[in-house]
Amino acid sequence: MSLSNPLPFKERVEQALNDPFLRQSLKNAQARFREGKQKAGQALGNLEEWRTRAEAIRRHTIEHLDYYLDLFATNVEKNGGTVFFAETEQEAVEYLIRLAKAKQAQTVIKSKSMVSEETHVNHRLEEIGVEAIESDLGEYIIQLAKEMPSHIIAPAIHKNRKQIAQLFSAVAGEELPEDTSALTRFARHQLRDKFLNANIGISGCNFAVAETGSIVLVSNEGNARLTTTLPKTHVVMMGMERIVPTWEDLDAVLSLLPRSATGQKITSYVTALTGPRRENDQDGPEEMHVIIVDNGRSNALGTDYQSILHCIRCGACLNVCPVYRHIGGHAYGSVYPGPIGAVLTPVLKGFDQWEELPYASSLCGACTEACPVKIPLHDMLIDLRRDEVGQKRSPWIERLAFRLFGAAMKYPALYRLGLKMAKYLLRPQAGEEGFLNKGPGPLKAWTQARDFPAPAPESFREWWERQGRHGGEPHGR
Repeated sequence: MSLSNPLPFKERVEQALNDPFLRQSLKNAQARFREGKQKAGQALGNLEEWRTRAEAIRRHTIEHLDYYLDLFATNVEKNGGTVFFAETEQEAVEYLIRLAKAKQAQTVIKSKSMVSEETHVNHRLEEIGVEAIESDLGEYIIQLAKEMPSHIIAPAIHKNRKQIAQLFSAVAGEELPEDTSALTRFARHQLRDKFLNANIGISGCNFAVAETGSIVLVSNEGNARLTTTLPKTHVVMMGMERIVPTWEDLDAVLSLLPRSATGQKITSYVTALTGPRRENDQDGPEEMHVIIVDNGRSNALGTDYQSILHCIRCGACLNVCPVYRHIGGHAYGSVYPGPIGAVLTPVLKGFDQWEELPYASSLCGACTEACPVKIPLHDMLIDLRRDEVGQKRSPWIERLAFRLFGAAMKYPALYRLGLKMAKYLLRPQAGEEGFLNKGPGPLKAWTQARDFPAPAPESFREWWERQGRHGGEPHGR
């Protein structure tokens, strides 16, 4: 989905459903990730015990988040770093812009960071004339395409080689072959100069270890290490929930993250950073700034949605979701797609503009079963729908229909009358197979994608009155 022209939710969904390449790519990727996760999980032994332990660590951390954030910030500053707490997206970006201006930065190199996507950092830096370059290959591709990520860990999953070759050819000024090795080689060559010349490196944070004030990054391309080492200034952008208390706790969640995400036992690189360069260090930044972003996360604390902050951003829920499989990430319209995005986005930003997301789910529960930290995602989706109804955000015709249904369930005579009316109104519109393909009124949206069974010629209640209560004989005869 283009960054500049977001379509309404239903049009985004329609667009995705009419993209056979996207749907096949997602189907293949989900199968590959699920198979890999199963194999990697078996190596851990009792996976349920690991999930239970990780869930306990995340729950304990979030329940004591203020303590661990304070401990982490204190230790970062002891190590020579600077900490800034940003309550809003605005505050986070303004701090970064002040820093870029103070350093007279011309170029910023970035490793993968969902928080920087969430706060639209690239766009804001471009406004002040600073070039922001994504160094994660998938992020680099979608930056050239001016699109949002379509998957938390595989942002360019919706692109094929031909499309990538076209994007890279436009940068190269010549036609590049549709060859994976050649395209990767070109991207590496392009980014190498950017790493060497960048004034500031911006990274995300997979986990922040409170007991030592350390930042831990996982990657498969080595770009995070270069981003955090070569520029003189390193900026970490992290959500305030990314804390783990100790290195021992990190071991548990880090063992589950790559297995749940890509089916890897461990990623190619695991980088731990504790402060900027010290006196005898061979490399590293001269300054480290850690921006700890709230941006709506406090909305979840103390509510039924608090455990959404347990998320470790593995994307496992996307890899099993049947809805995501068909519509992909851009249809959600949020930086965070899939089941986690359908819950997290309304929690962070409210229902305005995002009220459709809780309904982008079949409620099958596969996301909850896949989650390595046992977040009850499908229960939360139901709770969000409940909240929307409570705020009267559903269409008036839907509210009227449920009000009438409630009245009918309360008064038996009205219920029986409703059944008879439904039979006479709907049966003539049913096809030969007994299903409504084009329902009237509120049923129209339902029957656009699903068949609605027509009422039976004789309801059970009618049969019971006529025959059932008499032992199956008409009128007891």
